[in-house]
Amino acid sequence: MIMPRGEQLLLPASPWFIALSILCALLLNLLPTGSWVGMPDMLLLVLAFWGVHQPRRVGLVWAFALGLSMDVQHTALLGQHALAYVLVMYVAQHNSRRLLWFSGWYQAVQMLPLFVMAHGLQLLTRLVAGDMFPGLWLALAPLLEGLLWPLAVALLLAPQRRAPVSDDERPL
Repeated sequence: MIMPRGEQLLLPASPWFIALSILCALLLNLLPTGSWVGMPDMLLLVLAFWGVHQPRRVGLVWAFALGLSMDVQHTALLGQHALAYVLVMYVAQHNSRRLLWFSGWYQAVQMLPLFVMAHGLQLLTRLVAGDMFPGLWLALAPLLEGLLWPLAVALLLAPQRRAPVSDDERPL
């Protein structure tokens, strides 16, 4: 893939760092605040990030397994989070080459409908199962996830950034 102008070459992502970031996001979702209406789903955000930036390393199986674990933790309808996570991961992987051309804020604008779709799918699943409508505060979660996207890009790409070396004889 040809790099956009002004972009820095990145080092390969460490599998340990990918697993650690997903584990940290899972632990953030396991906090008691995760059941509040309007709280962003950090695991969804990190999975979408790795789906865009490392589509071959983090795939649909990770999304499905982590979604099932979130269903068990939230005592939700089994498969509710798994379906949303797999759908987000599929679309993120499908659009990854296009999204990498944009900066963090433009990526956030592109990812916002995907986050809205994921939360809408979870809401629809809960309503079909007979749960009550949680209120309009539910719309806050995808907006917060969209606002957190540039921060996630900066934090999760930081270990891959190469230190600038001032060597006149190296072309890159």
